[in-house]
Amino acid sequence: MTLKAKICGVSTPEAVRAALDGGAGWLGFMFFPKSPRNLSLEAAARLAEPVRGRAKVVAVTVDPSDVQVDDIARVLRPDLIQLHGAESPARTREIGARTGVGLIKALPVGEAADFVAAAAYEGLVEHLMFEAKPPKDAALPGGSGRTFDWALAAGRRFQRPWFLAGGLDPWNVAEAASLSGAPLVDVSSGVERGPGLKDPALIKAFLDAVRRA
Repeated sequence: MTLKAKICGVSTPEAVRAALDGGAGWLGFMFFPKSPRNLSLEAAARLAEPVRGRAKVVAVTVDPSDVQVDDIARVLRPDLIQLHGAESPARTREIGARTGVGLIKALPVGEAADFVAAAAYEGLVEHLMFEAKPPKDAALPGGSGRTFDWALAAGRRFQRPWFLAGGLDPWNVAEAASLSGAPLVDVSSGVERGPGLKDPALIKAFLDAVRRA
């Protein structure tokens, strides 16, 4: 299976262009005020226009309200909504039914037992995402550059292709995919030159590494 990539937290036309030119399959737009990658819906909608038809538009949220998901569905018209908070299976099902949009559910992993939670979400989402469990005092649920033991995911089977996330960059993504068996990878801080500042050269390098993996 060919490895495919999502570039998350894009916020400039240059980052969008680099992601599309490099062959990214998904571009994530962040809607979480605490994140340095946070965007207004209007800004994200403008950035998403050249993406449509070339890659999937993903709205990245953290425990979103009904109002927020309604607005996202109406203004951005994403292909997928990523749930990156503590959304329960019931809440996940509710958001999918409310918006009619496919979902990605991110789940934190620190040890093998953490994969058990995936079973409750599998039938509700298009993709699962496994990311390093953040510290208890972390302000953000992701985008911290932390990794987990990729081998913990090896040999696991899920109903749909799943994303490996957390701490990936152009220099480790091939090893991460090989050790974990992930068919999809997600990067954010690993292609930035500063908090929230995507570097087109690093995006290119990451996607080149994905293509060679």
